[in-house]
Amino acid sequence: MGAPCLLCDTKDMTRERWLECRAHGPDGDIDYTIGGSDVSVVFGENPWTTPLELWRIKKGLMMPNDAGNARQKEMGHIMEPTIAYWYGSLTGNRVIEDTGLYQHAEYPYALANLDYRIKDAGGADGLLECKTTSWHKAGDWADGAVPAHYEHQVRFYMAVMDLDFADISCLWGMNPETDMSICRLHRDRDIEAIIFERLDAFIESLRLNSPPNMSGVVPKLAMESLARIYGASKPDLPTIEFGKKHERALRRIAELQADNAKFSRNVRENEKEITALSVKIAEIMGSHEHGVLETGADKLTVSFVSKLTHRVDSDLLKTNNISVYNSVLKTSVSRKVKVEIQVK
Repeated sequence: MGAPCLLCDTKDMTRERWLECRAHGPDGDIDYTIGGSDVSVVFGENPWTTPLELWRIKKGLMMPNDAGNARQKEMGHIMEPTIAYWYGSLTGNRVIEDTGLYQHAEYPYALANLDYRIKDAGGADGLLECKTTSWHKAGDWADGAVPAHYEHQVRFYMAVMDLDFADISCLWGMNPETDMSICRLHRDRDIEAIIFERLDAFIESLRLNSPPNMSGVVPKLAMESLARIYGASKPDLPTIEFGKKHERALRRIAELQADNAKFSRNVRENEKEITALSVKIAEIMGSHEHGVLETGADKLTVSFVSKLTHRVDSDLLKTNNISVYNSVLKTSVSRKVKVEIQVK
């Protein structure tokens, strides 16, 4: 390995120019690039984006999906200096701002923008990656753990920068002594080789115009991704004819959907009976919230608690202020596979 190439300084760049430099280098002479956040996508481990989406983004066929976690990204960016401050305070390591865009010495497509560089007490150089999360995901960082999609990102950065260690600091609360994790990753050349073997294959798929499929992608994410890729259905397109190999899956979908329809009918019937039986109980409860019936074998507890729900009266808003109604109206498109068996 060798020292990285400093392509440019991104300080004070507009976002548009920064995105241009990340996509094709500052001179526009790199056909395809991979950044740190792309690595987990290529491995199918990213919670928000699929390999097919990333492939289409790199080909210029669609824009990045920022809607799903845009505010999380913005919050993470805003919090980076705070996290870096507390990291330096707690560790004693020197935190150094670095706004350069770097290129790997051997893989021209591999580019890195660092959060910060660091220098430890012994004078060794490393890098610092700053993350934020919510309290209910703090367990993902327990006992020095690092979520896989972030580990791939940081190992990629170590490779590009030719550095032997990196610290990842994640904040999820107001007390950095109890609500912040600091994990150190040491460079592993074997893992690095696996990462770049996969990245090489992805870059080659772009050059050969050979898109990846959804194999191995979490099904829910795959369906959300396909909805973003293809958008609304087009009624004027011809009917697709499926081959025999798809029969088993189609029949299973039809079977499961029929079961769900049956369960839904049962739920509706059960709710009708529950409502009918509840009338007398509600009369007895009146304004009381709790009741009880004790038998020799068990105890039946009853609750009849008010729940307040606040919703916008859309009809009233539409009548009184149609311009406000139209400004807050959100249109979403969803598609769901439905299979019906029609006997000939």
